[in-house]
Amino acid sequence: MDNIQDKIRAALADLPFPGQGSLISNDLIRALRVEDGRVSFVIEAPTPEVARQMEPLRLAAQERIAQLPGVTSVNVALTAHNESASKPPPSLKVGGHPKPQAAPMKPSGVKRILAIGSGKGGVGKSTVSSNLAVALAKEGRKVGLLDADIYGPSQPRMMGASGRPASPDGKIIEPLHSHGVTLMSIGFMVEEDKAVVWRGPMLMGALQQMIGQVNWGELDVLLVDLPPGTGDVQLTLCTKSELSGAIVVSTPQDVALLDARKALDMFKSLKTPVLGLIENMSFFTCPSCGSEHHIFGHGGVAAEAEKLGVPLLGSLPIDLETRLAGDSGTPIAAGEGAMAQAYAQIARGLVEGGMA
Repeated sequence: MDNIQDKIRAALADLPFPGQGSLISNDLIRALRVEDGRVSFVIEAPTPEVARQMEPLRLAAQERIAQLPGVTSVNVALTAHNESASKPPPSLKVGGHPKPQAAPMKPSGVKRILAIGSGKGGVGKSTVSSNLAVALAKEGRKVGLLDADIYGPSQPRMMGASGRPASPDGKIIEPLHSHGVTLMSIGFMVEEDKAVVWRGPMLMGALQQMIGQVNWGELDVLLVDLPPGTGDVQLTLCTKSELSGAIVVSTPQDVALLDARKALDMFKSLKTPVLGLIENMSFFTCPSCGSEHHIFGHGGVAAEAEKLGVPLLGSLPIDLETRLAGDSGTPIAAGEGAMAQAYAQIARGLVEGGMA
């Protein structure tokens, strides 16, 4: 386990919880953060009564994590919530009418905000977002990933993150962390199989909260995984935040390119620079004979990039392992191999070009 957060969770896995199980099996760890060797997290007891019995456990957890290699300091807080509260407390309620803003917002400590969009669904935009975030983190960048697809949040599953974000002071939301990436999604705030049935103002309010109220910390780049299309979330992000630029993902298919052009036109209308295009599902390599097959066409995204005068950041094949890795919660970019190298190449291009 080369991920420090995995090592921390493994170290806590056998610390017994009063009653049965452990801190990990009872899902009591919240707001786990690791930055430059400094570790902090919250142990959330189910009731105040149980919390009063858990001070020795808190001290034991703090002492155990302090012994891990690379850890310079540990801060463990102990909180409790009402056992009957199955939903986030009011301070963590996301959604509602947006608050008035004096100017476009950018969280303190975040250097750049990059939107990753597409004209239509099904082109692999969220897969590209999660893997690009991990690839940038492997390049040494401090990366955040905001899942702004309110109706269909997929980053919790793709990034292998679960649990409810904490808010110790009732104002700031503590994000989660996975594979070296700081992570926030509406998927952490609602049950996985429950639909989010909101009108536009609630979407805009949720996006405003997830950008402005989350403790993103010091980030080189915050990637925003947009929903497909050109709707409220895109409009809010482009007009209400200090967006550094956008990346558009498309397949080579003519139908996908038609919608990608609409996304490109939207960013142009909203004066958001398009930093480049990524062609996903570019080709399929036969595992038996090694030949390439261009299932969705060939060269369409490259031609569009040349027409617009923007870079083609990369061409990614259809790949079974990429899909399996995303479903399992460990993006393919976190490992080794051809696909990890393909994402690493895109990430290096962004870093060397000063875009991330």
